[in-house]
Amino acid sequence: MKNNYLNIYNNLIKLTRNKNLYLNLKHTDTFSDRLIILFFHFGFFLNIYKIDTNKKYLQELFDFVIKQIELSIREIGYGDVSVNKKMKEYVNLFYSIIEQIDLWNSSDNKYKTELMKNYLYIEKNLNYHVDYFEKYRSFLKKNALNNFTKDIINFKF
Repeated sequence: MKNNYLNIYNNLIKLTRNKNLYLNLKHTDTFSDRLIILFFHFGFFLNIYKIDTNKKYLQELFDFVIKQIELSIREIGYGDVSVNKKMKEYVNLFYSIIEQIDLWNSSDNKYKTELMKNYLYIEKNLNYHVDYFEKYRSFLKKNALNNFTKDIINFKF
């Protein structure tokens, strides 16, 4: 079971490494920028699969992903106190993103572009990110959760 979580996490990381997502950031690519994009990918993932998936499974996946993020922060070199503080900030940020993603379906493009602008700190080419996440949502809807539990997959959307 843990291997399934690792494969899902690795697939989300692969999506997050898409260089095109970082072209129009206001500042240089940072760990926080990558984490925010990971949160968007993971948030849409949870949003789509929460309907047909066991809640316990998704909670265990959430816990696994958060633990991986914590390990990454420790690898950067933060101490225990700083890690706890950062994790609290990051988890609150993730919950905020999830809250916004829940409104995505019923929102217009203006709302979606503002959302991207506010979280990703970008001003140019906002439609690229909106289109990207629309295609990602469609991809998730067309593919079963089991596809993500296999080894790293190629994404074509």
